[in-house]
Amino acid sequence: MTQLRPHKSPIRVKSASVGEELEVQTSKKSDFVVVANRLPVDRVTGDDGEASWRRSPGGLVTAIVPVMQRREGAWVGWQGSPDEDLEPFTAEGMTLVPVRLSGQDIELYYEGFSNATLWPLYHDVIAQPVYRRRLWDAYVRVNERFAQATADIAAEGAVVWVQDYQLQLVPKMLRELRPDLRIGFFLHIPFPPMELFQQLPWRREILEGLLGADLVGFQSPDGASNFVRLSRRFCDLKTQRHEVMLDDRTVRAGAFPISVDANELIALVGTPEVQKRAAQIREDLGNPACVLLGVDRLDYTKGIQQRLRAFTELFKDKTLKCGDAVFVQIATPSRERVEEYRILRDEIELQVGRANGMYAELGAPIINYMHTSYSRDELAALYLAADVMVVTPLRDGMNLVAKEYVACRADLRGSLLLSEFAGAANELHRAFLVNPYDIGGTKHRMYEAMHASPVERARRMRSMRKRVIEHDVDRWANEFLVALEGNQRHAVSAG
Repeated sequence: MTQLRPHKSPIRVKSASVGEELEVQTSKKSDFVVVANRLPVDRVTGDDGEASWRRSPGGLVTAIVPVMQRREGAWVGWQGSPDEDLEPFTAEGMTLVPVRLSGQDIELYYEGFSNATLWPLYHDVIAQPVYRRRLWDAYVRVNERFAQATADIAAEGAVVWVQDYQLQLVPKMLRELRPDLRIGFFLHIPFPPMELFQQLPWRREILEGLLGADLVGFQSPDGASNFVRLSRRFCDLKTQRHEVMLDDRTVRAGAFPISVDANELIALVGTPEVQKRAAQIREDLGNPACVLLGVDRLDYTKGIQQRLRAFTELFKDKTLKCGDAVFVQIATPSRERVEEYRILRDEIELQVGRANGMYAELGAPIINYMHTSYSRDELAALYLAADVMVVTPLRDGMNLVAKEYVACRADLRGSLLLSEFAGAANELHRAFLVNPYDIGGTKHRMYEAMHASPVERARRMRSMRKRVIEHDVDRWANEFLVALEGNQRHAVSAG
C-alpha cells in the first residue's frame, strides 16, 4: 500500500477562463470538499479550436454545485482524460482538483474493480462479478490517490463528502490522514444484502473503508440496514438500530433518496421551443395513438430487453397493431470498451430489428431505437411527447429518469410504468408498478398504463408530482449535510 503523506506545499491554480495562474496557500484551503470519480465539468472545444470547461449534466452535479459555490468549496475528481497531469483550476466559483488516472488505472480500477466487480455484485449479480486481485490492487491504489488529494486541499475541520461505489475506501484512508475532518459518504447505487455481499473476497476492507465516515448515506432504508448488519457480522462491531459503534466514535447510516431539480425541469418544459419540439416528435412518429418512451444508459441492469419483449408480445398477441403504439427507446452509450456491453448492444439491436421485421409496416416501425445521447432540451421534449414513460430496471439505486418525467408532466396526462426494483418505487407509489422479470405481467400492466383514463392518469400523476416537487435535489443535499454537520439523528427509515 502506498504511504500517504500530509500536504505541506502550496497549490497551483489555473483559471479555466483566462489562463491566469494563482497560488493558493494552505490558509486558503477549502472548508467544504466533494470527492467523486469525475469532476463536475467536461472539456469542450470551441469553433476557434480553443478548449474550455463546461458544467457536466446530471443530478449529482446539479445538486452539489450550488452548495459548492455558496461555500467556495473544492471538488476532487478525474478530469476525463487518461495520462494527463493538470494543476488545480477554478471554474464557476469552485476549486477543481484533478486526480491523474493512467490508461491502466481506467482499465483496472474503473472498468475492472468498480464496474466488473462491484457494479454487478451490488446489482443482485445480474451479471457475474469478476474477482481478481489485480483489479482490487488497482482500486486500493486509486482510492489512495483520491484520499491524498483530498487531504491536501481540505482546511482544518473541513466537511468532506465522498461520492459513490468507486471510492469506498477513501473515508478510512482520509481519516487516517486527517482525523480532524468531518467525513460523509453517499452510495448512489444499491447496497446488497448479506447473501450477496459476503461473496466479495475484500468484504471487510470495503466495510472498514466506509466506516471511516461519520455518516454513510444510502438511497433506501434497505441499503442502510444491510450496511449496519454487515458491519456487525464481518467487522465484529456493536450496532444499535442505524448506528455502528467503534472504539472512539459512532458511525451513522441513513436513507437519503436523491431527487431532481424539479423547478428547473418545470421551467424547461414550459418554454415554447420545447413544447413545439414535443409536438414535432409525435408528428415524426406518425401521430400514433400512444407513444411509449424509455431513456436509459445502455446497461444490463436497466431491463431494456425485457421491456421491449413485453411490448413486442402485445403485437404478437394481436392486442396491438401497427399504428396503435410506438416505442421510443434511447440507450445512451456506456462502457463501450467492455465486451459485455458490446454484446448487450448487439443483442438489443437484433431484438429491435426482429420486432420491426415481424410487426412494422413500411415507414412505420413499432420500435424506434437510438444508441446516442440527447441534450437536456431534447429529453424534456421527449418526456412531453410520451404518453407512457417506461422505467423498468432489474435493479436500480434510484433512477432519476422516473422523477424527471413526473416533474415534466404538469399537464397530469402521462403514465409512469415503474419497476418495483427501482429505488424510486419507494416514493412514487402511484406509478404503474411492475416486476420486470415477469414479462406477461409487464405487458398487461403496460397495456393498462396505455389505456388509463384521463382521470386516473391525473390522480396518479398529481400524487407523484407532489412528492418530487417537495423532495427535490436541493432538499436531498441539505438533509444529508445537516445530518453530517450537526448532531441530529437520522433514522434508517427516513425518506
